[in-house]
Amino acid sequence: MAERVLVSINLETVPDVSEDILPFKIISYVGGVYFSVKPNTLDSAYHFLLRDRYALNTYIDATAVERVSDVILLLDKGAAKVVITLQQLKKIIDDCLLEDLGRLIVFNGHSATEKNVDLRTDEFTKHLDSIAGHAAIEVYVQEEDDFRSLSDLPKTQRDCYAIIGKNNRGVYRAAIANGYIPVVSATDLELGSTSRPDDLAFEGLLTEAIKSDRTDGLYSTVVTNELGVCLGLVYSSKESIKAALQTGTGVYHSRRRGLWYKGAESGDTQELVSIRWDCDGDALRFVVRQKGDGFCHLKTSTCFGPYTGLAKLEKTLQSRKKSAPPNSYTARLFNDTKLLWAKIMEEASELCEAQSKTDVAAEAADLIYFAMAKCVASGTNLQDVERNLDRKSLKTSRRKGDAKSKWAEKVGLTTDIDGVNVPKNAQEEETIKEAASVPKSQDDPAGINDGRIQMKRYKTLETEPAVLKDALQRPSQRSTEEIMKIVRPIIQDVRDGGDASVLAYTHKFEKATSLTTPVLRSPFPLNLMQLPQETIDAIDISFENIRRFHSAQKEEKPLEVETMPGVMCSRFSRPIERVGLYVPGGTAVLPSTALMLGVPALVAGCKNIVLASPPRSDGTITPEIVYVAHKIGAESIVLAGGAQAVAAMAYGTPSITKVDKILGPGNQFVTAAKMLVSNDTTACVSIDMPAGPSEVLVIADRTANPAFVASDLLSQAEHGTDSQVVLIAVALNEEQLHAIEVELNAQAHALPRVDIVRGAIEHSVTLVVGDIIEAMALSNQYAPEHLILQVEGAERVVGLVENAGSVFVGPWTPESVGDYSAGVNHSLRAAQRGGRGDAACGCGRAGGASEGGECAA
Repeated sequence: MAERVLVSINLETVPDVSEDILPFKIISYVGGVYFSVKPNTLDSAYHFLLRDRYALNTYIDATAVERVSDVILLLDKGAAKVVITLQQLKKIIDDCLLEDLGRLIVFNGHSATEKNVDLRTDEFTKHLDSIAGHAAIEVYVQEEDDFRSLSDLPKTQRDCYAIIGKNNRGVYRAAIANGYIPVVSATDLELGSTSRPDDLAFEGLLTEAIKSDRTDGLYSTVVTNELGVCLGLVYSSKESIKAALQTGTGVYHSRRRGLWYKGAESGDTQELVSIRWDCDGDALRFVVRQKGDGFCHLKTSTCFGPYTGLAKLEKTLQSRKKSAPPNSYTARLFNDTKLLWAKIMEEASELCEAQSKTDVAAEAADLIYFAMAKCVASGTNLQDVERNLDRKSLKTSRRKGDAKSKWAEKVGLTTDIDGVNVPKNAQEEETIKEAASVPKSQDDPAGINDGRIQMKRYKTLETEPAVLKDALQRPSQRSTEEIMKIVRPIIQDVRDGGDASVLAYTHKFEKATSLTTPVLRSPFPLNLMQLPQETIDAIDISFENIRRFHSAQKEEKPLEVETMPGVMCSRFSRPIERVGLYVPGGTAVLPSTALMLGVPALVAGCKNIVLASPPRSDGTITPEIVYVAHKIGAESIVLAGGAQAVAAMAYGTPSITKVDKILGPGNQFVTAAKMLVSNDTTACVSIDMPAGPSEVLVIADRTANPAFVASDLLSQAEHGTDSQVVLIAVALNEEQLHAIEVELNAQAHALPRVDIVRGAIEHSVTLVVGDIIEAMALSNQYAPEHLILQVEGAERVVGLVENAGSVFVGPWTPESVGDYSAGVNHSLRAAQRGGRGDAACGCGRAGGASEGGECAA
């Protein structure tokens, strides 16, 4: 139900609503709060909604807000209703941005003092009806100071709001009498006596709006707790209402004693929560927090007897927590978290198994009992739970309702690539394909916000830490157990069937049915390396830079230390004889990965280098990878991808050389296969660190070029729908943030992999922070695979880096340079948190590279 009165405030001058401020407390007693926002005050509005300690019903005039996505965000963050224009309403309805249109109030700019106001209001009503149909949308009218104007203003069947400009008692009464919901200014409201007789006091918001049907002028009043349980029936007077508001307690009118301060003698006092009037305006409802033994003089919770249901259960558990003997079952229930955990899980399981109505009711009651025990143990009450439910009901966006994998698997469900629970037998063979290779369909809204590709944005100052933590969660991956169930049979099949099994999987998954052998041996035919000269030159330059950088890391001589007289300890390294290098294929050509894996193997002196990469449907490998294999001196290329390629290199086949170590990134199936074979002692093969999806974190300040920032973000977003990109904006204003978002949208639409980009952007975020110290703290917490510093004095900021894979310093060091040509190694950064960090520094337009130091793991 809508509030019966709103109190307007100036958002730019109000104190912090998170503090105990008297005006806000009094507003919460009598009605909702109302204020206007503009684009430059949106952040203040978000802060108000987030920090509101009084659970105020907040109404916001958003007619000056430019983007409807910001209007929806106000609702999502907790605004009860927003005032908008007809144009904004049409956009919201056309784009299906809001399910509950009843939370919208449409501005009607016509005043009763205008000529032909009947005609204009009729036109407005018809226009509104043509857009919204019979949706329960309310109407807001211009400021009116003259109650006669209010009475003359034509009304619709919809609820109407009217601003009372001068807080005049007569205008306020006229607004109420004519069915309007008045909006009064908090500026001139006073609690108690007013300077002029016609002025409206705070208590007048109630006393001027209600009427009595009794000869003594008293108002029938029902008293309830926050759960809506009726405690008793009393009478109120104008004086008692004023006293209740002044003291913040339950004060009523006794026909024998006059003012009745509830509990003043018995100690069973009440804390006032709110006062509202009924639909006819002749009765009141006091909502209170009852203290002591209860409301009734007979020491019962209510005048109608003790509490029942949940209210009784809560009171019982609170009493038991206080009185339970030490080491008793009841005491353990409140103090032993594992015991309570087990009981909740037990009862939840029994509820799921219950079938009949009687059994469901019984098991639900048992579960609620132990859930309430959890609440009482933590100091949480039913009001806290209800407030949380109410706040969640205001959300305009919803998390997916599917179960987490570990729970879904218990009932025979699995989770597809979109996070949807489906029966396990509904999984297609394509689940073995790389999840990241599946682009979003054209009708999938992933990554789209207000009609463009745009990341979610959070202001850290106004966002709760738990929300920020959730926002920075990496995209969920399939459960290890589920992946292992798919991979194990493939590995066993390759181990038993050799070449024939490898070929069969390549035919099945890569559609390369023309292949008759699973391996391509050196020397590689020249016709398989036909490339444009500029591509050859680019590969050659990258090859040489990587070779020089990694050659510099070789030990010139063994390390020798005399730990005590006569005891010499030394450390020396030897190249691994046979290495298998996995180069992903599928949706993109990755010669850079072949270089990053192959050149270090060449520099180290590995005798046998085996590459593995999935072929194209015609059975050939992309010429870039064949050319790199030729340059690093690879002995062969395994024409397979996925778990089957890993198994072939781990165990060997008649055609494929068994290796001693397997390195290289891949999808979840490749990673799972590497882990399985490394744990098989009969394979005698080791692996590098497991790799995760690609990611990049860009830190940008006012000096950053929006086009460069967008380009760096997209360099990883296009890798796959499970990639994640993060922008930390250091003290950027709305205009600067908007410039980056416009660039990202434009550049993304220019990419052939735009639908993959959208999938990545869906779980990517922008964090707006106050300074570089906060930015680096968040970056170190996140520990990105790639960290890009597009900030003033970027070289000095490098000293603040603790956890990162590769660090790109300055505006002239794009992430792609480090991934391809600078010389530092991009392989397996997604698996690193801390460890060695490679740093690439942009020095002028030419750029340069330097090795980073050791980072704390």
